[in-house]
Amino acid sequence: MARFYRYRLPPWARNCIVVIEKVTLPIFIFQLIRTLLFPSSLDVFMLGALAGLTVAFYLEWI
Repeated sequence: MARFYRYRLPPWARNCIVVIEKVTLPIFIFQLIRTLLFPSSLDVFMLGALAGLTVAFYLEWI
């Protein structure tokens, strides 16, 4: 399994990853509240995808 090295990317790509990393948690929290109040299958799917992305950033897989 090839390891993903963030620092081998061009500077613009690293900046995009940093911005996505910082924005993921607040969007996840908003989506969690929205899913609890108005559940739909799309909301649950989006919440799962955001949870996976947040965990991937937290564990530094990305």
